[in-house]
Amino acid sequence: MERVEQKKQSSCAAGPVTGALLRQALSVIQMMVTSCYGPFGRLKQIHNDSGGFVTTTSQSSALLGGISVTHPVLQILVASVRNHISAFSDCGLFTAIFCCTLMDRCLRLPVSTHKVIRLQHSLMDMCLTYLKSADCACKIKVDFTHSKSLIDLTRSVLCSKPACMMTIREVDHVSLLIVKAFLYKVPNEASPSHLLGRTLIVAVEGASIMDSAFIPGVLVEVPAWSRSRPIPSSGLPSTNIKLALFSGSLCGEFSDTGDGTVEVMAGVDPEQVILDQLIDVGRQLVDDQVQIVLCQKVIHPSLKQYLKEHNVLALDRLGAALMDPLSQMTGAQPVASLCSLSSACYGRLQQISNMSYGNKQYLHLLPDTTAVCSIVLCNRNETSLKELTRTCQTAEHTLSLLLKEPWLLLGGGCSEAHVAAYIRYKVAARSLEHDGGEILTDLQDGHVWSIPPKANDGEYTEAAHMCGCRLLQKSDGLQWAVLGSPCPLFSPRTRTEGSPDLLAKETLILDSFTAKCNGIRVAVDTASLILDLAYVVKDEN
Repeated sequence: MERVEQKKQSSCAAGPVTGALLRQALSVIQMMVTSCYGPFGRLKQIHNDSGGFVTTTSQSSALLGGISVTHPVLQILVASVRNHISAFSDCGLFTAIFCCTLMDRCLRLPVSTHKVIRLQHSLMDMCLTYLKSADCACKIKVDFTHSKSLIDLTRSVLCSKPACMMTIREVDHVSLLIVKAFLYKVPNEASPSHLLGRTLIVAVEGASIMDSAFIPGVLVEVPAWSRSRPIPSSGLPSTNIKLALFSGSLCGEFSDTGDGTVEVMAGVDPEQVILDQLIDVGRQLVDDQVQIVLCQKVIHPSLKQYLKEHNVLALDRLGAALMDPLSQMTGAQPVASLCSLSSACYGRLQQISNMSYGNKQYLHLLPDTTAVCSIVLCNRNETSLKELTRTCQTAEHTLSLLLKEPWLLLGGGCSEAHVAAYIRYKVAARSLEHDGGEILTDLQDGHVWSIPPKANDGEYTEAAHMCGCRLLQKSDGLQWAVLGSPCPLFSPRTRTEGSPDLLAKETLILDSFTAKCNGIRVAVDTASLILDLAYVVKDEN
């Protein structure tokens, strides 16, 4: 007999934003994301209450994806930042810091929240209008005929995550691989029929980062149980290979009937009937001169043996992630059932070969012309490899955003300080300093200049040699102010006169224009939504 419990009444909390518990939890989240920000950010270790796997990271996707938040108001904040990350990959920490800072400062002001919300939206519109204007001095137009700005952006993303544990030489090597993969997947000609290619990341633990490589095509890992008897190169198809791609199972299992039943006639063996169907499919594949069969799920051993006897290579358990790239690069249509196989479903490959990285073996599937490629990422241990994989995925996605808006923002906190000076409103550039040093801003261009913690007050200007984004160098006659302290109001130069030699030689710190603009909008909208909440109704059942 089932136990019947009385339904609990829903709870209703008034004024949720002013609650002490929420204010305390908000300050914890703000401290957590702020301390992770930038190349010198502190790492965090995340695990659940029951123990289990520990994640070491400073990346927003892993950080916010690994924590559980119970307060409904904070769930809004975390969900908003996660949605931004899923769409843009970059600037997740900036968005979270900015949103927390706006809420914290609003709650400290002796002004009604409705007035503050209207002011925040007005300032946001002013900020975004300036960033998108032709006079904005903190953005750079991307020149796709040269790779420098692409490499600088990729390096900036990689260097911002210390858990990747890379040297400068290793950062340069991985940056080149990511930029090469990005350029490889972009069509040479603009046409509505041309699709952007795919970049797949293959992670290899234990090898040196310098062993990482760019590989055109797709690498399919050979299962561990078959490595003792690898497929010889002489047994692989040579060129112009005909291919069949199955998204459905080829193991002969019954499909889920739900609450229904299956009626079997007397004297009929269902397993034998299904096996006969599988062999009929194999016979059709052989008759159609298919040379390789790829299956997302499992292939029945009898069907595998039949295909092998007829010199057809069969690979199964590929997983759902490879289906779309394989379909795109071969032209094959994934077959979902045994009844839908036709000659129009087949695709083509140019070549197949054996490859090995670390202690793993792969089959290299090389297409004719389609821009699908793989990046083999190697790192010394599992923790660093996972962080490097996430970071490279972010860098690759950030480069793809340039095809829509070919602009970059100056990084290192310079864009934030510059725009803050322009709109007379201070934002969270101070979050980049973690070692007790000081942050200066010049009163000409409004860039950020970081000062070591051991510098005396009189030595501040002597210790500042280059701004945060590395575009500007110290020059005589510059006026300075500590960021966040009272200083004369000034309008920064709308066009920064950077030295052409400096632009050509120095490695700039750059941010994604598209991701940061959306991060500003998400932070302001989320903060305004939370500040405007009057009641929270929670289902206690």
